[in-house]
Amino acid sequence: MLLAVLVLAFRGPLADMLWPETRVQALLDQAGRALADGRLDADDGTGARQLYEAAQALDTDRNEAAVGLRRVASAALQQASTALEQNRFEEARARLDLARELQVPRAQADAFAARVRAREAEHAGLDGVLQAATQAHAAGHLVGGEDAALPLYQRVLTLQPTRLEALEGREDALSDLLQEAGRRLARHELGEASTLIGQAQVFDPGHVDLPQAQAALATALESRRRAAARDIAKGRLVPARAGYEAVLAAMPDDAAARQGLEQVGAAHAALAERQAADFHFEQARRELSEARALAPQSQRVAQAEQAVTRAEQARGRLGTALPARERDRRVQALLAAMADAEAKGQWLTPPGESAYDKLRAAQALAPDAAVVQQASARLLPAVRSCYEDELRANRIRRAQACQQAWQTLQPRDAGLPDAKRRLAEKWIAVGSERLGAGDVAFAVQALSEAQRLDTQASGLDAFAERVKTAKVGQTP
Repeated sequence: MLLAVLVLAFRGPLADMLWPETRVQALLDQAGRALADGRLDADDGTGARQLYEAAQALDTDRNEAAVGLRRVASAALQQASTALEQNRFEEARARLDLARELQVPRAQADAFAARVRAREAEHAGLDGVLQAATQAHAAGHLVGGEDAALPLYQRVLTLQPTRLEALEGREDALSDLLQEAGRRLARHELGEASTLIGQAQVFDPGHVDLPQAQAALATALESRRRAAARDIAKGRLVPARAGYEAVLAAMPDDAAARQGLEQVGAAHAALAERQAADFHFEQARRELSEARALAPQSQRVAQAEQAVTRAEQARGRLGTALPARERDRRVQALLAAMADAEAKGQWLTPPGESAYDKLRAAQALAPDAAVVQQASARLLPAVRSCYEDELRANRIRRAQACQQAWQTLQPRDAGLPDAKRRLAEKWIAVGSERLGAGDVAFAVQALSEAQRLDTQASGLDAFAERVKTAKVGQTP
């Protein structure tokens, strides 16, 4: 009984193994019926094509399957012809594709494809489409919708690839499109220019004006990257960010621009630390927000967040340690001492007793107090004057101390980048003079200070080469 059940259950697989010819013939019979029913191709394997191919895979020596596939190809062309007569163009193209895949003679397939295009053009009214393309072109509506000139020209050419009016119209429209891209580049609109150039490439990758437009875009992108790098070096973070974002609008995967934005974020983080050190927490939080937006994964930003938090905690302990009346009394005493130091011209020295140090101590106690902010505003012009006086007198270290105080009091002052550039150039001038006298150690320090202030300072590269050469000459 068990043997009988097993035989019944596995009679199909056993038959396939023992009598493969039976399985091949069954497939051929099924394929013939599918062909007769017009089921030429089916994803579930029941189409004539799939059944003939299965039979062919089982027995490559028999030619019935190959003959059957040729019959499927002929039937596909016949179905395509029927669909074409009924203006079912998509179905006609699909049946033609099947015939091509089954290796119907190429000349026969190409001739039928030409019939499809001609019939579709006649049905679509291509003269009207061409007229609409010409009108859209005259109106300057080149891209941006199916009713724009270039898509309409392309529609005509898809059906009539050699139609001269459409070819010439597309050529002129692409030239106009690339000229507009050039105007966008001149206005530094990199993203818009890149989009237009990309659209032109889609419509005609071989257009004569395309290489020049692509080269102009590449040049503009590189120029914008360099300008943004210079802005970072000079502390101009807003234009630096705008520059890198403009590059990314044109090339979203640009690694240099993404790295540049991270550097801008790190610079904002450094500003946040400086603001927090002066107990300017509102400004510090704003800088941190910018830093997080630009470099959310940066370790430098995480360090700045911790520094701001620690400063806030320290400010809280300092503010609660004194009663309000005592804190106000100490602030008034510090501001009086600051005024006394101002009267003596002691802006930065002696350490701990200078006007600047007294102001910092008052800011630590009451950074938001109106009297403290007024004192800060009063001290800023004096610090600027200190910088100018010391720089003119070639007292370079004192000038740098004044510049640092200036930056602490007003980190966003528009005059700071120029002040840092001039100070860097002074370091270079003095360092060059001392290097000529054989003082290599001072020259090395001067180079370091100049590079920290402004990496684009005039004469910096030449001075760096001289210092490098001098250091090599000192090597035993």
